[in-house]
Amino acid sequence: MRKGRLLALPAIVWLAVFFLLPIGFVFVLSFWERGTYGELIKSFTLQNFERVFDPLYGRVLWETLKIAILTTVLCLIIGYPFAYTVTMVSKRRQSILLLLVTIPFWINFLVRSYAWIVILRSQGVVNTLLQKLGLIHEPLQLLYNTPAVVLGMVYTLLPFMILPVYVSLEQFDKQRLEAAYDLGATPSQAFWSITLPLTMPGVAAGSILVFVSSIGMFVVSDIMGGSKVSLIGNVIQNQFLGARDWPFGAALSFMLVLLSILLIYLYYKVVGRYSAAEGGKDG
Repeated sequence: MRKGRLLALPAIVWLAVFFLLPIGFVFVLSFWERGTYGELIKSFTLQNFERVFDPLYGRVLWETLKIAILTTVLCLIIGYPFAYTVTMVSKRRQSILLLLVTIPFWINFLVRSYAWIVILRSQGVVNTLLQKLGLIHEPLQLLYNTPAVVLGMVYTLLPFMILPVYVSLEQFDKQRLEAAYDLGATPSQAFWSITLPLTMPGVAAGSILVFVSSIGMFVVSDIMGGSKVSLIGNVIQNQFLGARDWPFGAALSFMLVLLSILLIYLYYKVVGRYSAAEGGKDG
């Protein structure tokens, strides 16, 4: 027991220094005031949190939540079948497919985002190909809109859905499927009754990872959305780098942290209830 605690000590110190301390500083900063020239005034105020609920920022947050939900749903629709396919092929092909999933992590995030601009711009690959095929006569507006931002987010965050779902699919008991087939279940019935329920922890984990990452994303909306799509992450970035209103930016950041913690808590509650239910069934 003591050895286990010692082994966990580096991780605990890491989390304390690089997570808890910065979050604590953001929390304290959110109660300070901004001076006339952007300086920090160490006087207690709740005004920053009152501004968070201003209708203007409420609309931005609502737009951010809609895009995050859409991104999560699309990642699940694309990622689950891919992860399922990976588990059905040979080990050698599994390695190749998983390598394809992780390759984007080897390339700089900004480089990948700007690559989409080359592909989607008016004189880009897609428009040029469609014009040469005679399908369109004028370039389509594929950039600097909400669909472009969603596309960029799905491309960026898809691996975070695939990998947890793949782990769940690899770990669940395949003998239950064989038993279902022996009892006359069709592949479709076996999937909806056994495979999907047993892999819900992976689906929930992937959904949390994608959703939490989506609501804090600002680089994709900056590059692929231009000034036409503003998410809450862009507002926070602007408060720190443009408006120099660090206390208000800290308040917005802390609210997002609370939302993320709430989602993670709900995830563990759902997984805990599911595990207890499964344990009762097995018993």
